[in-house]
Formats: sequence, structure tokens, C-alpha cells
Amino acid sequence: MFKSLWRSLLVGTLAFALQEANAASGTYEQVHDFGPNPTNVGMFLYRPPVVAVSPPLVVAIHYCTGTAQAFFSGTEYANLADRYGYIVIFPEAPDSGGCWDVHTDATLTHDGGGDSLGIASMIRHAIANYSVDSNRVFVTGLSSGAMMTNVLAGAYPDLFQAGAAYAGVPYGCYAGPDMWNSACATGNVNKLGQQWGDLVRNGYPGYQGPRPKMQLWHGTEDEIIDYNNFKEGIKQWTNVFDISPTRTTAQYNSPLPGWTRSIYSQKFETISAIGVPHDIKLQEIQVLEWFEIIATPEISAYDACAIPEVFISSSQVCPNFYLPSLF
Repeated sequence: MFKSLWRSLLVGTLAFALQEANAASGTYEQVHDFGPNPTNVGMFLYRPPVVAVSPPLVVAIHYCTGTAQAFFSGTEYANLADRYGYIVIFPEAPDSGGCWDVHTDATLTHDGGGDSLGIASMIRHAIANYSVDSNRVFVTGLSSGAMMTNVLAGAYPDLFQAGAAYAGVPYGCYAGPDMWNSACATGNVNKLGQQWGDLVRNGYPGYQGPRPKMQLWHGTEDEIIDYNNFKEGIKQWTNVFDISPTRTTAQYNSPLPGWTRSIYSQKFETISAIGVPHDIKLQEIQVLEWFEIIATPEISAYDACAIPEVFISSSQVCPNFYLPSLF
């Protein structure tokens, strides 16, 4: 019942949040036979007309009820790839409802199986076959895709340099027998930072290498994935990075009015969107800055509105004075 309700709510909220935005002019195609893929995750690859030498790779993961096509068409990652020359992988969940496996022991374990292994295989394939720079691989996602972003950052830290998760839950919060975890979704799973951090460390036992830096985004009025998950995620990643759970810097109205950016270290920051529900508006340029694909700051959130395709997909946050210059 709860799983069905969650999916029905997501259909409305996230379909509204991701309006058709894509005007990309490169090649979007499905890739087959890319390596171990026990759950049959779909791989869809976007290459811009001009690919950078040793290009970065962005893995952009759709929400529950979504598809690779919906995330390709409804976000700016492909459009911006045309400008900056990186490659994008849009994975597609094999689940009939479009949700990601972020709950099984297999998916939560490095090379253990599950949906996460299929995505890891896509990355290894792209590095081997498309000259991707293995030191510039990034992951981002929304809702269920944000949950998978945390899973990948935890179980496959050797593959990623940074992650950005929108409206997700901590790594391991959904662990259990079912795809839907009501206790976690409603914000009733609370742990000590050490406990959350141990879950991440146990995702790749014995790993001693660097961890990808992380950026968490969440709306305070999220009606589907409770805002408490944002707070628990802060406990988790500050423990993983062995830094204080108290922010060192707060930037108010960043990147939008009413949103607060909290900086904990160079490896971890969060953005809390006051009054925003589950359909939080993606800030793709900000994410690319976090990934250091775009120099920081190259373009502000409001300046981005001067780009026609961004304005069309973001008119709810773009000031009206851009209108005369666009049409």
C-alpha cells in the first residue's frame, strides 16, 4: 500500500518538477553488453557533438517512476554537455515501477550485485571504450536516484570523485527485504554518526582510498522523503570524512532565495531549501561547479536564466526581467 501510494505521488510531483528541457544536439543511444549486470539495468549514453579530450563522465540517475529518457529530456545535463564536452550516462532502473534497488545486501556491497553493480559496469565500460578520464567521474540523482547516488558513493568510492544527491536518504537507510522502506522514508530511522559511517565503510570492506566529496540537497517540506533524512545524511557523511557535524560556513539565499548552503569542509556541503516539497528544482550548473567541470563561480543561478532552455525549464525561479531578452 505504502509503495503504491509513494509511486502515485511521485508521478505527479516529479513529472511537474522535470518539464521538457532538452535541446541537446549530440548522440543519445542505448548501449548493450557493457559488463556484469545481474539485474539488467539499462545503459543510455549521451555524447555531445564535440567531446572533450579525456572527457569527464556524469552519471545522472532518474527518480522512482522515471526513465532514462525522462531524465535526459527533463534535465539540463545533456544540454550542458554540448557546451562543456563531457559524456553523460543515464541509467534506467529494471524495476517495473522505475525505482532503484537501494535495499539489498548485494547492491549495498562493492561488486556484490544488484543495480549498483550494473551502473559500476557502465562506468568501467565508458572508461575503457570512450576515453573517459577515470579521475573525473561523477554521480547525481533525484529521489530514488539520489538514494542510488549515496549507494554508489558508499559502495564504489574508487569509481567517483564527487556526488550530488537531491531528496534522498542516507546510505543503508532503506536496507531490508522490500523496495519501499516506510520507516526510512518517513524519517523514523535515526542513528549515531558512527553507526551511519560504519554502514558506508562496510559497503567496501578494507577500502582505504579516497572518498568522493558529497553534496546533499533537500526541501524542508518534502512530503515523500522526510527532511529528517537530510539531517541523518549529514551525520553519515561528516563521520565518513571525519569532520565536525557542525558547519563551518553558512551562505544564505544560495543558490536561490530561501535556500541555505552549509559548508562543512572542501569534501562536504549541503543545501537546505526552505518551504520546498519533494519536487525540488535541480540546479544543474551548481552541480557541475561542485564537480569542477565548470569553474566556480562561472555563472550564477539567476544568470543561468538568461540561457533560453534553462529559463523555459526553470521559469518558476527565474525573474521576469529576463523575458524580453529571450523572446
